[in-house]
Amino acid sequence: MIARNAYMAEKASQYLERLCRKIDSRRVGSWGNRQATDYFAETCASYGFKTESLEFECLDWKSVPVVLKAGEENFKAFPGPYSLGWSGSAPLVSAASVEELEQVEALDKILFLHGEITLEQLMPKNFPFYNPDHHKYIYRLLERKRPLAIIAATSRNPELAGGLYPFPLIEDGDFDIPSVYMTEEEGRRLLSNNSRSMSLSFSAERIPSLGSNVYARKGRDQGKRLVVCAHIDAKPGTPGALDNATGVVTILLLAELLREYAGQLTVELVAINGEDYYGANGEIQLVEINQGRFEEIVLAVNLDGAGYIKGKTHFSFYEMPEQIVKAAREVFASYEEIQPGEQWYQSDHSVFIQNGCPAVAITSEKFMELSTYITHTEKDQPELVDRGKLVEVALALKELVEKIDLVIS
Repeated sequence: MIARNAYMAEKASQYLERLCRKIDSRRVGSWGNRQATDYFAETCASYGFKTESLEFECLDWKSVPVVLKAGEENFKAFPGPYSLGWSGSAPLVSAASVEELEQVEALDKILFLHGEITLEQLMPKNFPFYNPDHHKYIYRLLERKRPLAIIAATSRNPELAGGLYPFPLIEDGDFDIPSVYMTEEEGRRLLSNNSRSMSLSFSAERIPSLGSNVYARKGRDQGKRLVVCAHIDAKPGTPGALDNATGVVTILLLAELLREYAGQLTVELVAINGEDYYGANGEIQLVEINQGRFEEIVLAVNLDGAGYIKGKTHFSFYEMPEQIVKAAREVFASYEEIQPGEQWYQSDHSVFIQNGCPAVAITSEKFMELSTYITHTEKDQPELVDRGKLVEVALALKELVEKIDLVIS
């Protein structure tokens, strides 16, 4: 057992190295993202899984640094992801709340947003799974006001934006008003500047591209499926080790453990592409191909943020029948480092829950610490990953597959 675990830990290191270091970026639409999905498909196929890669249209994006000036004073700002570029000078107006935005005259001006209205990242206009009415209203106001460009001063919003500081208020390829963002400190400096006019310049390009989800299947009964999924994409500018190379690595370890699997239950390993992408294209595809078939899924297991060097591994259950709960508890009880945790919904298990599927989410005990300080940043490096925890989760999932296969047969 020690030799097996050491072998699997070494394989985990190799997978992490490939996904986080040898591949430049896993952002949706990029060449690196396509390398990652190809690697997932090839690896699963090498362990006897039948793989299918289904493409979808998406956008890649590139930009140059922002130049922002008021009079002779320079300010540091960043281009909003997927924003269009803009160059010019115009009067500056500001709004710190929805009420102020309702009143401001922003036509042919640069609009500076700060304070209450920028406390949380706006969900993309057409995001299908979670889209609060007050976010939709802000978008309608912005499009009605028609500023030439938007500057937003933001702080931290780990629930929606991860550990990135500052975070982009707007990250949306369907929103066509150019936008940049800055820290709260820069925002206060900008507010105190006496110049009436701003000069803003940055180039950006939306690039039509393709991405894909990968589905790897093994089992005799296609009418009963246990899905194990992890999102394979990462935000631009981060290696994405814990968000979410570790989830992908765990699935690849599980694929090898199931090399000889011959059960009745179909095991479907899915690399979902888009959890960290404004359009959620991979999730949309997942829902579309499962329409009328979600009842086949006896359990969906989602891995996101597992393997952090601090704390234990946590699991949480959602809408699971008693016999599946009993099987899962029996399996996890034999692994000291895998413990029950609180329910959370900021990942792909929510897609299954919304469609009536029982689900398990597996993450790290220190999930909020990861979200607040590490995910979506350059700090999300393989050095923060405990390979042994990934091995443990993979071994537990193999047992879970075998136990549920017996339960439903």
